Order: sequence, then structure tokens, then C-alpha cells
Amino acid sequence: MLRSSAMKDPRLPYVSLNVASTADGKIASASRKFVPFSSKRDQEHLFKLRTDADAVMSGATTVRGKVDLGPGAEKYRKLRLKKGLSEYNLRVVATGGGSLRPDAYIFQQKFSPVLVLTTSKASKSYLKELAKVAGGIHVSKGAKINFTEALIWLREKWNVRNLLCEGGGEINGALFEENLVDDIYLTFSPVIFGGRDAPTLADGEGVPRVADAIKLKLEKMRRVGDELFLKYSVIRKENSVARAK
Repeated sequence: MLRSSAMKDPRLPYVSLNVASTADGKIASASRKFVPFSSKRDQEHLFKLRTDADAVMSGATTVRGKVDLGPGAEKYRKLRLKKGLSEYNLRVVATGGGSLRPDAYIFQQKFSPVLVLTTSKASKSYLKELAKVAGGIHVSKGAKINFTEALIWLREKWNVRNLLCEGGGEINGALFEENLVDDIYLTFSPVIFGGRDAPTLADGEGVPRVADAIKLKLEKMRRVGDELFLKYSVIRKENSVARAK
């Protein structure tokens, strides 16, 4: 269950990552095409986590194909209503270079708004076409998404208190870089992909020194069959501000 921090900054949502990883730390094969590889139990775990989220976010690569980021079956939608949330969560797609097509499958599933985070690299004509199908668009100045500003926009304009991010590695890495992640749900699956080009939980530039590593605290661990389900909280840096509902 998504939890809130002891301290509160009303500008930002509470951010959880949900990641399925191979035993060698990969979240997809070298093709970077999203294909579920974990068990049915982990897929159920994913939808249960979504029942606590105001919005579910992923990158444009992750939503290629028939991925809608929705709450799933009726039982999960009823659970959301029981928890006092809307039946359908908001959906957020980050696309720094404007690679998300306006005719993508996710836009064809109209049960809730799809919000797009992009940058000024995106052309005006592209943004005009995107505006016809997206519920809202946040444009960061420069070549990289400013996730801090984008998440403030989600909180203030769309009332997103709990944000569940489902990758991929580049987005996760950017969220870590801006110190925005509060906790991580990590499933280890008993498979190995290998490959130097296969994405990991946190891609991007990474930390320059071991001393700069993001530190975690293990909160929960359980084994189901040959899979491990872990929950970590992120240990805040001294100059960071915690977030809450």
C-alpha cells in the first residue's frame, strides 16, 4: 500500500516505483520492448498497487503496444472506489523527445485522461496534434524533462497525491537524480536476460561515486514460489524535503 511521509510538502506527490527485475537486474531484454516476464502473481501485485495511486506513469517506450496503464479488472476498480479514489486512475506518459504517437493505443482507451510530460524539443505541430488526444500536456524547457516541475504540475492541477511509476529505467533514473522517489516495490524474477544494452531499474548517467549512491531501507520481503517481493523506502538526503498525501 502506498504510504505517506512524516513530513509534508504539498507541492509534490508521493512517488513509488514498481519494478519487475530479472535476477541479473534487467527490466527488459536488449530490444527494450516491454514484454511481461514475471508471474501472474506479480501482475496481480501490479494492479493492487495501482488501486492506491491517483496516477500511474511510464515512459513512451513502455506504453508501445497494447498498454493502457489503467486499473484493470472490475474487482480492482471496486477496490479503488472502496478506498475513496476515482474508479479509474489518471495516466501519465513521459516522452522527452516527443516519441509518443498521437494514434497510440493508450489514447484510444478513453476511460481516464492521459497526461503527457515532454520538453521544448517537441515541435509545435507535434504538440498541436498531441493536444487533440491528451488530457493535458506539461512542457519542460530544454532537452530534458524537469520532473520536479512536472510533478508539481500533476499535484497542483490534477490533484495527484500518490504517483506510481512503472518505468522504464531512464525515467526511474531521472526521478532518482531529482531525489523524487519515496519507495520502491521490487519483484525479482528467476530469469536472466544478460546483455550490455538491456535496461536496468535506473538507467541514465548514474552517480559518479559510490559515496553518492542512493540508500534504501528494506521494509518488507516475501517469497512466493521462486519470486521475491521486496519493498524499500528511500533514505532521504539531508537537503531533501519529504512528501506526503
